[in-house]
Amino acid sequence: MLSSQELVWLLAAVAKADRAAFERLYAATRAKLYGVVLRILRRQDLADEVMQETYLKIWNSAGQYNPALASPITWMVAIARNRAIDLVRKKTEVSIEEESDVIEAAAADTPDPLAKREMTEELRRLLACMGRLDEERRRLVLFAYYGGWSREQLAAKFEKPVNTIKTWLRRALMEIRECLGS
Repeated sequence: MLSSQELVWLLAAVAKADRAAFERLYAATRAKLYGVVLRILRRQDLADEVMQETYLKIWNSAGQYNPALASPITWMVAIARNRAIDLVRKKTEVSIEEESDVIEAAAADTPDPLAKREMTEELRRLLACMGRLDEERRRLVLFAYYGGWSREQLAAKFEKPVNTIKTWLRRALMEIRECLGS
């Protein structure tokens, strides 16, 4: 993968409709984004559809990217993740009853085929921070960000109001950020 600085440069070039820069950006980021999308959708055909929409959105929105707000890969992952979650909500293919699938997928020791690289230090730190959360908050974060569950689905699952779920998620993310030192 290219460095963050190189990705910033490529996004700036894509904002100017540079097709060669877009091809390089795609080649450098497609595996990461596809892994995120596939993990949420669990269907290759739907993941392919979302990837096409994601890169179209990146092409059209590259001029709006602000490196002061997020790293390029974080910005692109957010676009991909949001597109995938929108599709899940639209097609209602992920239900509350599939809790065991989300937990099993999150706990699986076997890495994703696209992620055959060794676990990065950043991921190790994140997992350690997740381990510090109490069980209920850890499950909430996994369902929300790993499983792509909506706040409404989480509220139904945890039998709490949506605003409580939003607060719990915000606090859990603050704890994780504090633990990571960011």
